Amino acid sequence: MGLTSRSLLYAMIAVAVVCVGLTVWMWPRFAGRGPRAVLGRLGLIAATQLSIVAALGLGVNANFEFYASWHELLGLYDGAPAAVGKWGDQGKAGPAGDPSKGLVQASGPEGLDKVHGIPTGPPDKNGKVETVKIVGKRTRVVNPAYVYLPPQYFQKQYARQRFPVIVALAGYPGGIFLLGQHLRLPETASQLIRSGKMQPTVIVMLRPTIAPPRDTQCVDVPGGPQAETFFASDVPDALRSHYRVGTDPGAWGVMGYSSGGSCALQLAMIHSRTYTAAAALSPDYKVSDDPTTGNLFGDGKDRGRRREEHDLMWRLKNLPAPQVNVLIGTSRAGEPNYPAAKAFLAAVKPPMKADSIILDHGSHNFATWRRELPAALQWMSRSLTFPEDVVGSS
Repeated sequence: MGLTSRSLLYAMIAVAVVCVGLTVWMWPRFAGRGPRAVLGRLGLIAATQLSIVAALGLGVNANFEFYASWHELLGLYDGAPAAVGKWGDQGKAGPAGDPSKGLVQASGPEGLDKVHGIPTGPPDKNGKVETVKIVGKRTRVVNPAYVYLPPQYFQKQYARQRFPVIVALAGYPGGIFLLGQHLRLPETASQLIRSGKMQPTVIVMLRPTIAPPRDTQCVDVPGGPQAETFFASDVPDALRSHYRVGTDPGAWGVMGYSSGGSCALQLAMIHSRTYTAAAALSPDYKVSDDPTTGNLFGDGKDRGRRREEHDLMWRLKNLPAPQVNVLIGTSRAGEPNYPAAKAFLAAVKPPMKADSIILDHGSHNFATWRRELPAALQWMSRSLTFPEDVVGSS
């Protein structure tokens, strides 16, 4: 049974109920003071507690999909989720040299079947959400993704038209399911596009880590996962090879919440020739090592330089500002990073531009981010240029 399957969850709930019943029934038998009685009571308590905790853990994980499989939970993908073998011409061949698969491959449901509010019906009227795997031709990483395609993508009058694209990143340790179910990104984008408040846009939803359960923080780890290269180079190349999306950086934006928002800022400010707009909801402004990341910057003489390059306040103070637009979402009360957000916004200098969504009160949770999302998407729509080039143009 899969880690997020309902059958496993219901089975564990049944086990927990049985353990509680056995504890009530057998407790009088272990009412004495001898070693057998004491060990019996401890065994009953341990079995009951473990089964209840396991059922609760499975329920939370099934709802939020922090870990989508047993392999992720056990850390068996720590080096990289998958390896890709021989590559064909121009890197367009798929794994094991199969040119029919490409850099964007069809995938299983990846939890999409449990997401409420996604577009259904005729794609040319309601749009469509696909589940795919994005293959990195440089990093040899495979990462699951949801791809929202607006109705216009399927309409005849747009048959040769390219579209702006937003790369949306979840927080850690959550997966793409959270972007669909709890942030409600496809549902919100669909409503805004249908009402004319947002231009037709392709939205690609990804998790920020490429080597779960390790938090790779969108950093190229020396001798380890190359997350920055994956998001800054592999993802755009893969999407351009498969979808009708813009080729100019002005059509590309990146957004996210929590650590996904931190990644969005990092990617736009460091790779402004790839992403020209970033919307970050409750982000951090520097990358630091912690127990979930391990050593992100290596131990060599370049460690200090690598850390500085991923400290956005240091970059604003010591390097020329990139020509990008950024949006920061935060709250005056309830959000602990509000002072850091104010300091960052105050440090922004031309040609970089910054806007903000500042709530009076909002915590670090989906209820807050859902309030900010419509405004963030509309801001992103205004910041991105609808591509002038069309399929087949020189």
